[in-house]
Amino acid sequence: MLKVTKLIKSFNRGTPNEKLALDGISLVIRPGDFVTVIGGNGAGKSTLLNCVAGVFPPDSGKILIDDADVTRLSEHNRAKYLGRVFQDPMMGTAADMTIEENLALANRRGTRRTLRWQIQADERKRYKEMLAELNLGLEDRLTSRVGLLSGGQRQALTLLMATLRVPKLLLLDEHTAALDPKTAETVLDLTEKYIKQSALTALMVTHNMRNALRYGNRLLMMHNGRAVVDVAGEAKQILEVNDLMRLFERSAGEELASDRMLLAD
Repeated sequence: MLKVTKLIKSFNRGTPNEKLALDGISLVIRPGDFVTVIGGNGAGKSTLLNCVAGVFPPDSGKILIDDADVTRLSEHNRAKYLGRVFQDPMMGTAADMTIEENLALANRRGTRRTLRWQIQADERKRYKEMLAELNLGLEDRLTSRVGLLSGGQRQALTLLMATLRVPKLLLLDEHTAALDPKTAETVLDLTEKYIKQSALTALMVTHNMRNALRYGNRLLMMHNGRAVVDVAGEAKQILEVNDLMRLFERSAGEELASDRMLLAD
């Protein structure tokens, strides 16, 4: 489903501030995999997602999605393969448009555009039913502008929009980091629900070790632009935080020094 081969990405090349963000990382994600990605600041987690999404062009290497080489495709041409939820709840939705208009835009993603825009009655009924499953009261606010929603409501809506038309790959870039703990748990549970319902292939970046262990069937830990831990299936299920730290230290050859990861609840 996703194949990344020897991906290299650096920033500020040829300057004293040059930073190697991805150091020849290779990765294969199978259809139906839900992969959590964790690592300290500067490990390359978000850079990897941004390269897959087409935001950053790699210096070298290849990216294939569903056997299609998208390495040099622009971000908007690559969007037909992807669903994405950002860290910032303000991204991913159009604040000045209503909830139903945002959903309609997501529902028409990748389809041929026509002059017909009106939202049909059966379409509106479907949106209400899907919003009701969020348990956030949004099903009664279809004509409310998205800019009036709370961060958690907006992030849940973005998640719904990203999965409304089943993507080849769902990218989640620390999508609960800006939310309070209770709301974050709600959005994570919804994430898991949608992934299971549609058998989605997903890549979720998180800074929270417990969430990385709790969710998904595979865990990838990055350090200095490389994957230093890759564990899946039963081996992942029995891991605890201390086990993960030991795996990191053995693979990276140094102690984990990220307070953000160690202190996250």
